[in-house]
Amino acid sequence: MDLSERVAGLLDVRVTGAESYGRAVTGERWKLRLADGGDVFVKARPGAPDGFFAVEADGLAWLNAAPGGPPRPAVLAWDAEVLVLPWLPAGRPSPPAVHRLAGGLAALHAAGAPVFGAARDGWIGAAALDNRPCPTWPDFYGQRRVLPYVRMLRDSGGIGAAEVAVFERLAARLLELAGPAEPPARIHGDLWSGNVLWAYGRGWLVDPAAHGGHRETDLAMLTLFGGGWVPALLAAYDEAAPLADGWRDRQRLHQVHPLLVHAVLFPGGGYLDAALDAARHYR
Repeated sequence: MDLSERVAGLLDVRVTGAESYGRAVTGERWKLRLADGGDVFVKARPGAPDGFFAVEADGLAWLNAAPGGPPRPAVLAWDAEVLVLPWLPAGRPSPPAVHRLAGGLAALHAAGAPVFGAARDGWIGAAALDNRPCPTWPDFYGQRRVLPYVRMLRDSGGIGAAEVAVFERLAARLLELAGPAEPPARIHGDLWSGNVLWAYGRGWLVDPAAHGGHRETDLAMLTLFGGGWVPALLAAYDEAAPLADGWRDRQRLHQVHPLLVHAVLFPGGGYLDAALDAARHYR
C-alpha cells in the first residue's frame, strides 16, 4: 500500500495529490491534498521503532491539555509508520505573535507534570530518550539526558576517557549548577526554532519530545538553534514568568544534551566540540 492509500484509509477520504517535502532524521514529510479540498501534513517512517508515532501523538495531546498554552496541531490519525496532522500555511513571526507565544510557553510550563520524566520512553529526532522518572531535575538531567549519550559516543569510538571525564564531572556537579529547585514543568523538550511554525498569526509547536522537565530547557534550546525572534521571546517570557537569577548563564548547561544528541546523530559536525565547550564552561 502506498502512502496516499494508507492515509486515505486512516482518514476515510480519498487523496487527490501528494507533494514531497523531503526527508528529515525522523522520516519522510509530505503535503497531501484530500478530495474534500483540505490539505494535511504527513510524516512517514517505514520500519519506525515500536511506538514512535504513538509517543509523538500522546505528547501533542498532553501539551494540548495545558490551559493557555501555545497552539499545537491536533493529531488527525496515526499508525505504526505514519502521523497525519493538519496542514499549517507558512506565516511570519510578527512581534505580537512572538509576545503571545512567550505567554503561551509560560502557561504551558506552569501546567506542570507529575514527575521529572514521562510514563514512557520516547525520541528526540531519531535518537532514543530514556524518560524514566527521577526525584530531582539534576538527577534526571545527568542520568537520563547527559550520560546516556556520552556512553553512546564512547562505545562508538567518538570520544575517549578524557572527554568522558568532562561530562562525568559536569553530571556530578549538577545539583550545585542547576539553580534554585523548581517543580517539574510541562515542556516541549525539543524546542528549537524549526519546531515552531508560524501560521494564522500564532506560533504553533510541533515535533515534541514532551516530558516533565525544567522550563529553562525549552528556552535554552530556542537560544541554541533559534531565529531572530528568540531574544524578544525570552524577554517577554521573563516578564510573564520571571526566571531565577543566573538563568542566562545556565543556558549552556541545558544545551549540553541537545549538542550531545546531535553529536550522536551527525558525527563530525562540530557538535561534540560544542558540547565539550559547554560542559567545560562550568569547570
